[in-house]
Amino acid sequence: MQAMRHLGSWGLALFLIFMFVQATIHPLPNPPEGSVKLFDSPGQNIVFATLATNTGIALFEPTGRVAVALAELLAAFLLLIPKTRRSGAGLSFLILAGAVALHLMPDMLGREVPLSLAPGAETDGGQLFALAIAMLAASMLLYVVHPRRR
Repeated sequence: MQAMRHLGSWGLALFLIFMFVQATIHPLPNPPEGSVKLFDSPGQNIVFATLATNTGIALFEPTGRVAVALAELLAAFLLLIPKTRRSGAGLSFLILAGAVALHLMPDMLGREVPLSLAPGAETDGGQLFALAIAMLAASMLLYVVHPRRR
């Protein structure tokens, strides 16, 4: 039973780490424009530019984007180390709960995010919202599954 908890803990942690690193620094070639938090030009990240436009709060882009990216990288680092994995799961839960909350407010972000900053652009059909919910569930499950220290 303990071996299954360790295996499940590693699987969930690696999933969350991959998703956080993918969203912040995008190590794979040819990332979609406007989807990499740390390397997008100011005003070019679709999610945070949409938040800044819809709310009128200019602090979302680029300051909020960089702060969220650094928090995600910290969570990924904490998830990598087994002794700090529960703390990383807690931090990722807080980050993702905020993301889901913003998606649930139609006047802030909404469930469907535009694919580009052009007026009347197509939306993602709720894929980013579904991914945030899946990651939120994974972080909650990781917090429960990861074996506690004795």
